[in-house]
Amino acid sequence: MTRPLRVAIVGAGPAGVYAADILTKSETPVEIDLLDRMPAPYGLIRYGVAPDHPRIKGIINALQRVMEKPEIRFLGHVEYGVDVKLEDLQRYYDAVIFSTGADQDRPLDIPGIDLPHSYGAAEFVYWYDGYPEAPRDWTLDGEQVAVIGAGNVALDVARVLAKQADDLLSTEIPDNVYQGLTRSTVTDVHLFARRGPAQAKFTPLELRELDHQDEVEIIVHPEGFELDEASEKEAQSNNQVKTIVKTLQDWALRDPKHNTKRRLHLHFLRAPVEVVGTDRVEGFKVEVMELTGDGNVRGTGEYETYPAQQVYRAVGYLSSPVADLPFDTKKGTVPNDGGRVLDLDGEHIPGVYTTGWIKRGPVGLIGHTKGDALETINNLLADLDQLPEAEQPDSDSIINVLEERGIEYTTWEGWGRLDAHEKSLGEPHGRERIKVVARDEMVKISRAD
Repeated sequence: MTRPLRVAIVGAGPAGVYAADILTKSETPVEIDLLDRMPAPYGLIRYGVAPDHPRIKGIINALQRVMEKPEIRFLGHVEYGVDVKLEDLQRYYDAVIFSTGADQDRPLDIPGIDLPHSYGAAEFVYWYDGYPEAPRDWTLDGEQVAVIGAGNVALDVARVLAKQADDLLSTEIPDNVYQGLTRSTVTDVHLFARRGPAQAKFTPLELRELDHQDEVEIIVHPEGFELDEASEKEAQSNNQVKTIVKTLQDWALRDPKHNTKRRLHLHFLRAPVEVVGTDRVEGFKVEVMELTGDGNVRGTGEYETYPAQQVYRAVGYLSSPVADLPFDTKKGTVPNDGGRVLDLDGEHIPGVYTTGWIKRGPVGLIGHTKGDALETINNLLADLDQLPEAEQPDSDSIINVLEERGIEYTTWEGWGRLDAHEKSLGEPHGRERIKVVARDEMVKISRAD
């Protein structure tokens, strides 16, 4: 091949950008188009990370440096499966990489989970992160709230629910989110973890951030705070587990705060059994669990019911099926071998690859997607001699098709205009930015000359 390798990456979040970065650092000349259904780039960083996480948001600076590389072009507001299909991309590119992430809540099959005011964590995260397809209003009309889960997302949800709205004014939250939080009547947030403190999945950093709120008291309930021999051994051999356990122990032993407006309760060894209620959520029933000595737990047959007017389940994300590709509904992934997408017979579909959560499932931190991307790109480069060459590899071909179909696509330059606009909205209020949430407004600003 005498011309640069033409690659389309569907999904401009961290996984897609990391894949593009690794490709540009290879010895193979490349031209890469990053396509995303949102008018703005960055995916999970923009729409899945809590706004009071400046350190994680700082990853955007690294992603931006990649996106500015001359070999990379951003095409936003292009929905794969609707605006373009696989056969289109195969016509204009030599290889296609899918990095569409995980956008849905994993279901929790317990009675009452579908009652009004029972939500998946992703719904709430999308609201407070200003996702264009999320509702603009969110009712926080109860005093007691239950959060199910022991991962970082569960901590994010619990922390935001317990925060005072004014504490988020220094972040990029949209005005509708600030107004919604000011109307919150929440006084107590209860987080329930099925296993013990040594088996928690959140990170020490996320855990300690719970305690950075003056008006919130953290209460670690002693019932369920158990460490068996296996837990003690794990805490001694794993610094992360050791830090988590020590932090929780310190919180459990300290004197209670007085006159706090809200309380955040941490309950361990409590498994979800039922969301109680008739016309809406009225309570949350759990089974008391016990450690089995091998890192697992078993039920004791003892139950507890807590008053709750809302329930948020943070039991994992799930990817949506990708048009024209096989999909494993149980794992929530596109079947693949090291990133090579496999057909129903287990054979590699030539020139089609995947990376990130759609490849391996929604586990691990953002940085872990670098390893995914490296494996996928190494396999793509190993397949160079077998890649089907694009019929129309000219870089204008995809642009011509989008314009013929009336797609109001956005560009990297357009993102620069939107970025500047959001910062200008925040400047009069002493804020870094105020996020624009309406998709049509984002497109209009991005496409303005």
